Amino acid sequence: MTAAKSTSKTRNTPAMPLAERLRPQSLGEVIGQQHLLGEGMPLRIAFESGQPHSCILWGPPGVGKTTIARLMASSFDAHFITISAVLGGVKEIREAVEQASIWRGQSGDLADAGGKRTIVFVDEVHRFNKSQQDAFLPHVESGLFTFIGATTENPSFEVNSALLSRAAVYVLQPLQEADLKRIVAVALERQALQAIESIAPAAVDRLVAYADGDARRLLNTLESLGVAAGNDKSGEVISEVTDAWLLKVLGERMRRYDKGGEQFYDTISALHKSVRGSDPDAALYWFMRMLDGGAEPKYMARRLVRMASEDIGLADPRALRLALDAAEVYERLGSPEGELALAQCVVYLAVAPKSNAVYKAFNEAKAFIKKDGTRPVPMHLRNAPTKLMKELDYGKNYRYAHDEEDGFAAGENYFPEGMAAPAFYRPVNRGLEIRIADKLNELKLKNNQKN
Repeated sequence: MTAAKSTSKTRNTPAMPLAERLRPQSLGEVIGQQHLLGEGMPLRIAFESGQPHSCILWGPPGVGKTTIARLMASSFDAHFITISAVLGGVKEIREAVEQASIWRGQSGDLADAGGKRTIVFVDEVHRFNKSQQDAFLPHVESGLFTFIGATTENPSFEVNSALLSRAAVYVLQPLQEADLKRIVAVALERQALQAIESIAPAAVDRLVAYADGDARRLLNTLESLGVAAGNDKSGEVISEVTDAWLLKVLGERMRRYDKGGEQFYDTISALHKSVRGSDPDAALYWFMRMLDGGAEPKYMARRLVRMASEDIGLADPRALRLALDAAEVYERLGSPEGELALAQCVVYLAVAPKSNAVYKAFNEAKAFIKKDGTRPVPMHLRNAPTKLMKELDYGKNYRYAHDEEDGFAAGENYFPEGMAAPAFYRPVNRGLEIRIADKLNELKLKNNQKN
């Protein structure tokens, strides 16, 4: 959801939701997504060409997907049909096809019967199954209508490859702080917040932090403020929103948490260091502080997966699996039920044996590759799927480890010729890595004996 930057009064009736009243009516009014809509950018070029094309708008909620789709319809003078993948199905798709056929004209010529293009907009297209998505293909292929899908999920995984190949994918970003502040200014300029005439800078900052890049969330909150200002229990007319009044009215929603600021990163740092320091109580404290402050549990799940890889690693490989399982449980159950699984993960990570050996090895290998030259793969390690490659000695003298004693080709070299074997991975003396170190020492001894 985006908002307009025009200084004119709000359009339509006050009974409409604020987000709808402030919806842009032209491309020039759109706030945000300038990497797509700015001069010379892909979607701006598409608008200016006058030729609509099928596309998928991928981005988080409240960033302007529906707005852009509607603006395409008005810019191209096309009929606009909306289908919700949550509520609709093949029946709605068939009805859209019938409407598009009527509007296009019986002969298929746009000039017939005042024939017009049709844009079919599918909201949350990722919720359609394969057969439902396939129903669009022949009509997109024939040009009966232009397909526009909106999704919050990665279309590479959620949209059929056949449909994906017929549609350009545009990635929309969360709105920036400056964009959200402009939306607040627009709402005030258009006198859209009932008695509210101004909002103090501290309150604006809190509103913007709460919106977290989502214009619809911001506008819905502003609308709530307008209603509250007109029904204040003190009987006073609230013309200016102060930070104190904002917290009083929407305290449970306007937590003390700044999701984009220093406090956010300080708190996640405290959680991470408590886990690393093996203090489950402190880890739970900071975890709950973040949830109470409004942190997105999905973000917390991602950070827990990172902690499992960075600070525990192979000292306890089960930690990574448990972190992934906790993230999946939250995806299935949502809040608040799924938060318990995340808390369980926090405690497990805190008490698990710690190792950053893989993390350090990864960084050392990455740095080495950046400064080292591109060394050729030794002939005995190359793949030889063809006769010619075998004749060129690809794979010659390779020792198949499974055929060797104990499944180990002692003395074999797996590095490029002339390269000294680096010691990126150095197991720590904790958890499973104790056994891993023993195994590596045993294999090293066999190599030395062979050489």
